[in-house]
Amino acid sequence: MIDETVRQLLDLIRRQECASRCSPASHVLLVDDGSTDATWAHIQRLATQNPGRIAGLKLSRNVGHQHALLAGLTQAQGDVLVSIDADLQDDIEVIARMLDLYYQGNEIVYGVRSARLNDTHFKRMTAKGFYRLMLRMGVDIIDNHADYRLMSRRTVEILRQYGEVNLFLRGIVRLIGLPSAQVSYERRERMAGETKYSLARMMALAWQGITSFSVAPLRVIAALGVLTSCFALAVSIWVFIVALTNPAAVPGWASTVLPITLIGGIQILSIGVLGEYIGKIYLESKRRPRFIVDRTIGMNESVAGDCASSGVVSAPLVKPAQ
Repeated sequence: MIDETVRQLLDLIRRQECASRCSPASHVLLVDDGSTDATWAHIQRLATQNPGRIAGLKLSRNVGHQHALLAGLTQAQGDVLVSIDADLQDDIEVIARMLDLYYQGNEIVYGVRSARLNDTHFKRMTAKGFYRLMLRMGVDIIDNHADYRLMSRRTVEILRQYGEVNLFLRGIVRLIGLPSAQVSYERRERMAGETKYSLARMMALAWQGITSFSVAPLRVIAALGVLTSCFALAVSIWVFIVALTNPAAVPGWASTVLPITLIGGIQILSIGVLGEYIGKIYLESKRRPRFIVDRTIGMNESVAGDCASSGVVSAPLVKPAQ
């Protein structure tokens, strides 16, 4: 996809430049999230063929989509940055509308999928469940918005102040609170390759977002504790009444096994959820670099690290005309 991605993005930038909506310094930054194939060689070739238009940033290892995306955003130059996945399933023509809203005073413009007709039924259902779960758990995100967005330089500089290791950019960007708008588009069919975002990775992202932005799971544990206590009290009263009214009754195994099993299961679940939060505290306390830049091409060589993104992510940087 990388050659077609670059061709389409450069064509878009040229059209915007001809309309005096961006400067000649506008360019595309491709982030290689520690790939093990020939991706970086392709990026080097494209940067050499398109000097000043294509830049590349290679991370020392795979750090995951969210960290790699943050790496590109924080290391990129320009007054306006637009992040987009390199598979181009997100409609790049929406960028022109994003610029319109930026010139109207919005610092952040979110790309929102209005339809996912090219996704499988299973993909649509799981995606719908993902956003509903996040909203139910109290995470402030925009329904059907992934990481396709425009951000001003001011927004990116504020984003750099968020030093957390457990990243969920869809939630963090919402916390910034600057003037924002939304544009809708239809998600297109993937032109080549297969998605690496499996159901397991989507669930992991959901769990990351929930535990990074919500204490709802802890409150659920507290509620389960109250319900379990009430249940145990009710069983105790029942056993006591049976013992008083029916001396010949043989105590059943259910009255013993059921409460023990129920309480034991809830305790194990609770310990697991608590452990997840403690684990996040542990990771945050170490303050390790979130990413390390291995090498760059076509950009300021002073960059060296503390952020990241996953897969190959292209970040077209659009600098408005003065």
